[in-house]
Amino acid sequence: MGRPLPEGIDDIDAAWLAEVTGLDIDTIAVEQIGVGIGVSSAVYRVRLEGRDCPPTLIVKLPALAPEAVFTSTVLRMYVREVRFFERLAARSPIRVPTYWYADVDPEGGRFVVVMEDLGHCRSVDQIVGMEAADAARAVDELAAWHAAFWGEAEALVDEGVAVSLGDPIYPAVLPAVFAEGWEKVTTGLDLAPEVLTVGPRWTDLLPGLLDRLASGPTTVAHGDYRADNIFFADDGSVALLDFQLIGAGRAAYDLAYFVTMSLAPEVASAHERDLFDRWLSGLHAGGVTEADTTGAWDDYRAAALFCLVYPVVASRGMDLDDPRQRALLDVMNQRFGRAVRELDLAEFL
Repeated sequence: MGRPLPEGIDDIDAAWLAEVTGLDIDTIAVEQIGVGIGVSSAVYRVRLEGRDCPPTLIVKLPALAPEAVFTSTVLRMYVREVRFFERLAARSPIRVPTYWYADVDPEGGRFVVVMEDLGHCRSVDQIVGMEAADAARAVDELAAWHAAFWGEAEALVDEGVAVSLGDPIYPAVLPAVFAEGWEKVTTGLDLAPEVLTVGPRWTDLLPGLLDRLASGPTTVAHGDYRADNIFFADDGSVALLDFQLIGAGRAAYDLAYFVTMSLAPEVASAHERDLFDRWLSGLHAGGVTEADTTGAWDDYRAAALFCLVYPVVASRGMDLDDPRQRALLDVMNQRFGRAVRELDLAEFL
């Protein structure tokens, strides 16, 4: 967009923010937020003083951990987020933050987004897990998202807005970064037996899982639909964050990640099939044909198996001595173990 990209938060001052937003800003105060929640980016709340300014804005920049920046760059995660705000945000049936400015370098290693602060909305700590009533609202909104973009994802891949789950970059990159993360979590965490059973064979299963999740009727996948990225407004409606994994694939991918990784095991056990049926009904109400959702339950199970990638790869950029980050990895691995048992994921082995 013609302006130099900031190297880090120290490059962002009142004058820079005033230039990119058009706001009359006198002074700013910056605090980092979301430590232990977001892994691939550094997120800051900026308090503004000036005439007719919002009290705060959010600034998002590349992660502080080099491992996270590497993964985010090769998977074009920063590019995807900027393109989402430029191209898709206005069409989202789920509320998303208004953005004031977004830019990314051509190589995808540096980016910046300046956006609305939704911190006044209610959030659910992913470690605690989402209760059934909130999960039902989140599933309703997810179904509306998938229906709104049904059949459009492949064109958006061609335009560089999304990355297909069938893109060669995934089998080229994920085995190596998964192996690094696997070594870290197996030496640093107490993993559930089911995780230890699946993990050593996960890389062998990867090509088949990706082929399944990328083929057939597809939609725009959010890619990181989880409790820490979902806020609730006072009226109960959902607000959604983090668009770095916008992709093209089977819709059940998002649902499986949400239910298996954002609900405590006992809540998932009690409500998983009801939430799946609720989401399916929402798709059909949004105009998706029943023929297009044939086999969606097996897609859901395959996606649940794929989702081991999230805690394992994310661990590379996380500090296991940090209580919050360690607890997040612990609960995600425990919840994956529940999914292996109750969804009979060993069948895929």
